[in-house]
Amino acid sequence: MAVSFKEVTKRFADGTTALDRLDLDFELGEFVVLLGPSGSGKTTACRLLAGLETPTSGRIEIDGKDVTHVPPRFRGIGMVFQNYALYSHKSVFENIAYPLRIRKVVGGEIKRQVQAIADLLRIGDYLHRKPAQLSGGQAQRVAVARALVWEPAIFLMDEPLSNLDALLRLHMRTELNRLHRKLDKTFVFVTHDQEEAMTLATRIAVLKDGRLAQFDEPKAIYRRPANRFVAEFMGRPAMNTLDGKVEGGVFRAGTLAIAVDCPDGPVTLGIRPEQIEFADPTADDAIRLVVDVKEPIEPDTLLIFQTSGAAPVTLRTQRNCDAIEAGQPVAIRFPKDVLHYFDASTGQRLR
Repeated sequence: MAVSFKEVTKRFADGTTALDRLDLDFELGEFVVLLGPSGSGKTTACRLLAGLETPTSGRIEIDGKDVTHVPPRFRGIGMVFQNYALYSHKSVFENIAYPLRIRKVVGGEIKRQVQAIADLLRIGDYLHRKPAQLSGGQAQRVAVARALVWEPAIFLMDEPLSNLDALLRLHMRTELNRLHRKLDKTFVFVTHDQEEAMTLATRIAVLKDGRLAQFDEPKAIYRRPANRFVAEFMGRPAMNTLDGKVEGGVFRAGTLAIAVDCPDGPVTLGIRPEQIEFADPTADDAIRLVVDVKEPIEPDTLLIFQTSGAAPVTLRTQRNCDAIEAGQPVAIRFPKDVLHYFDASTGQRLR
């Protein structure tokens, strides 16, 4: 069940372009996460795949068949919305059974299938309850059960965890991972939370302004971002990016001077906060900066340095920093082998 977006553009009546010539292909059994900030087009892409919206141009294919104008009920797709959209007057059993009833499944089979999916999602004891009697996590599982009970080929989720507290979100991420492995279905998950994307996805499609910025495995996106936007969007805290110029193998930004392996000229230098190292103050590659802010986030510590003529620099470490305080100079180094280089004008990766 391969899914393909072919040059898909979606333009709304007010002139807003939600998707701009999106090309995206993924295969059966993948857990694909559509990731991006608000307005990036991720929910629009999900709704187009479900058939709830129609593209302005381009086409959508499922298993080689053009489904661009096929009604939602004939696409073999189940969907969970951000607000769950449960029927408040129906029991949990009837909420889950509804897709089977409209498909004219016989009564005994309905009971069997509802019980099976409820047991899988660990809500079998709540089938008699109404949605108002459920916790947020239980309601989320009911919505997932309703979408899965009729065994759709593709399962879409539009920010289904955003209404849950932090601990419950972590628990539900684990549950969704387990569910994906057990069912071996194609999952498409929409979120703006890069931590959710990194933990759930087999591949992540990062969207920006309706365009695909990068599509790759989570590890590849984090370690080798295709452009400055992806580099800064992925990671907490974000990658440090410094605008400057290389002259004779030395990158200069304000008073910063860093040895690099990059041709001369304007460039944006990037480095992850956890890859900045403490240095011997007497070493040739040591950079002395003054700590502006210290943020203990156990077991890590963030040290934020102000620089003269360049952007602030954030270091993340698990080293004991009890003796370091704001206003104190610290020697750090930027190892050459972990540096990223982006075109100063386009933001695209150089190497």
